[in-house]
Amino acid sequence: MKRLTGLSLAGFAVLVFLAAPAGAQLDLLKKGTDLLKGATGGSEESAVGGLSMGEIGKSLKEALRIGSERVVGQVGAQDGYNADQAIHLPLPETMKSVQKALGAVGMSGMLDDLELKLNRAAEAAAPKAKALFWQAIDEMTLDDVKGIYEGPDDAATRYFQGKMTPPLAEEMRPVVNESLSEVGAIKSYDAVMGQYEAIPFVPDVKADLNDYVVEKGMAGIFHYLAKEEAEIRKNPAKRTTALLQKVFGGE
Repeated sequence: MKRLTGLSLAGFAVLVFLAAPAGAQLDLLKKGTDLLKGATGGSEESAVGGLSMGEIGKSLKEALRIGSERVVGQVGAQDGYNADQAIHLPLPETMKSVQKALGAVGMSGMLDDLELKLNRAAEAAAPKAKALFWQAIDEMTLDDVKGIYEGPDDAATRYFQGKMTPPLAEEMRPVVNESLSEVGAIKSYDAVMGQYEAIPFVPDVKADLNDYVVEKGMAGIFHYLAKEEAEIRKNPAKRTTALLQKVFGGE
C-alpha cells in the first residue's frame, strides 16, 4: 500500500482552502504549495506548520471517512431512496409500456408496489459502499491528489467513481439479488408480467431488475457524495472532530 504523503496534501488543498476565511487563504495556499514541493521526498512525520505529516494525513482520512459514512448512512436508511425524489428509483424505462397497459385496466397498484420494492432493495445494498470508500481513500496517490487539487468541486467524487464503480457494482449485486427476493420484488414482477402478458397484442418486455437497481443505487450514492464534498470544501461546520479542528483550525 502506498504511503500517505500525497494524501496529506489533499487535506489542505481539497478540504481547507475553499472553506477558509479570506484572510487565511494565502497562508493555507502557502502550506499547500510547500506540501506539493515536498510530498515526494518528505517523511510522514515531517513538520508542516507545526503539524506532522502523519497528523495531516490522519485528518484527511477522517474527513473523507466521515463524509462517505454520512452518505451511506443517509441512502441506506429506510426510505433513503424511496422518499427522496433526487435519487428515487422509478420503474425501468423498458416497463413503461407495462405501466401504461396495466394502468388502463385498473392495475397500476401492482406497479407502485414493484417500484417501492426496487427502492427497498437499493437501500439494503447501499451500506456495501462504506468499506470501498475507505479502501479508495487509503490508495490515493500523489497524482490523484494533484488531480483533486486542480479539479472542480466534485473532483474527489469523480476519483471515487473511477476507483469504485466496478468493485462497488460487484459488491452490491448479490445483496440486491437477495434483497429483491426478500422484499418480494421478484414475486411482484412475476405477477405484473403475468397480468401484462395476458393482455392481447402487447409487445414483449424484459427487465433486468438486478442490474437496474445496482446502477441506480450507485448513482444515488455518488449524487450525495458530490454534495457532501462541496459542503466539506465550503462549510467549516462539517469539520467537527477534535483532530479536524486541530489540523484545519491551526490550533
